[in-house]
Amino acid sequence: MAHQHIKFYQTGTFTVGNRLLDESNRTVQSQMERTNSLNSGHRACQGCGEALGARYAIDAAMRASDNQLVAVNATGCLEVFSSPYRESAWKIPWMHSLFGNAPAVASGVAAALRAKGKSEVRVIAQGGDGATVDIGFGCLSGMFERNDDVLYICYDNEAYMNTGVQRSGSTPPRAWTNTTQAVGANPGNPTGIGKNVPRIAMAHGIPYVATASVADLHDLEAKVAKAMGLHGARYIHIHVPCPLGWKSDPALTLKVARLAVESGLFPLFEAEHGEVTDCTPIRCQVPVERYLELQGRFKHLFSDPTDCESLDAIQVMADANITRYGLLEKGEKNGT
Repeated sequence: MAHQHIKFYQTGTFTVGNRLLDESNRTVQSQMERTNSLNSGHRACQGCGEALGARYAIDAAMRASDNQLVAVNATGCLEVFSSPYRESAWKIPWMHSLFGNAPAVASGVAAALRAKGKSEVRVIAQGGDGATVDIGFGCLSGMFERNDDVLYICYDNEAYMNTGVQRSGSTPPRAWTNTTQAVGANPGNPTGIGKNVPRIAMAHGIPYVATASVADLHDLEAKVAKAMGLHGARYIHIHVPCPLGWKSDPALTLKVARLAVESGLFPLFEAEHGEVTDCTPIRCQVPVERYLELQGRFKHLFSDPTDCESLDAIQVMADANITRYGLLEKGEKNGT
């Protein structure tokens, strides 16, 4: 990517990271012109990764589109905490769709704008993994197949958090949810099931697919800006930890997200027309245990005796991602 990859470090002072950067490399949130499209007053939980990801993504899209943006939102956490009846935290034209048809509604909005000759107004559809990976999967595939001029953003917190933490097609193996209890010979979510939607999106050959994480907000903003500079169907899959459903410390949301990336379990990459074009390398790979042990949904793997078989299987998945996308910088070894 053309943007500078920012490596943060401890300065030993009270300076804020953005102040050390050239203005052109600062995040949208550091600029006075930010739109605050998802404004204060919403009801997200403490440490909510989805609220953070949506704020950065939509403000970046607003800047890239010169504030000419319409958003269509599927049912889910983001919709519920941002728009309780008669109230809204959104400062943009925003539509609440059903759980499963946000891509179709967004396609209709894009078609209506095209018919009215308003080519400068751009359309985003957004939803969680439940609305994206499961319930709205057919509508999403249709949007991709037609190459509709819509950017779809999935905020992936890996379960149906709003309705009580039930398993989705994005729930990782061996994770506890209320429908994959940590009981029996193979506790938690079974291995070998679920969907990898970024790769499915790539299989449609659409103009742009990317993964992003709230662990790297500069990268997230850059990918949204790039997607807004293109036309046709585009897809960005953003990893957003959920302290409630993951049973993690709300203060550690960014650390948990960063360990998902550094372990290789959530690779950051871009693809155009079905081919990977860029990846974000890992400076030092960490064992998957470092990521999993911070989440109560995996605590059964660390009980006496430790479930080494499951941990080894998850490590194999992380190593496979690193090999597939070439994520490990030359000469780097596993961290401890």
